[in-house]
Amino acid sequence: QVQLVESGGGLVQAGGSLRLSCAASGSTFSSYAMGWFRQAPGTEREFVAVISYGSTVTYYSNSVKGRFTISRDNAKNTVYLQMNGLKPEDTAVYSCAAKRGIPSMRTSPHDYEYWGQGTQVTVSS
Repeated sequence: QVQLVESGGGLVQAGGSLRLSCAASGSTFSSYAMGWFRQAPGTEREFVAVISYGSTVTYYSNSVKGRFTISRDNAKNTVYLQMNGLKPEDTAVYSCAAKRGIPSMRTSPHDYEYWGQGTQVTVSS
């Protein structure tokens, strides 16, 4: 059992930055890859980024690569998403999720076992 709680969302101007945090509970945190997904109203949930439990493997969607950075601190049971150069099209509810095993280029949310409640990110033009 892993419980995830996101924080750090808010309203920001285009070109600005936000850092999202996801706090995980449970003794098995380091055994999970951690991913970020986002979902805008009326759209399907889409993959953003994922990081292995040892932080040695990361993958990003093409839409955020070069602007977003995923990281984790296992001692703090926390995963982060640093978002720079935000665009209006980044507006969405951002959720963190936990997945067993080594990350891959598979982007389906069905690969992830545990989910947080989400945090709203709104980027104004």
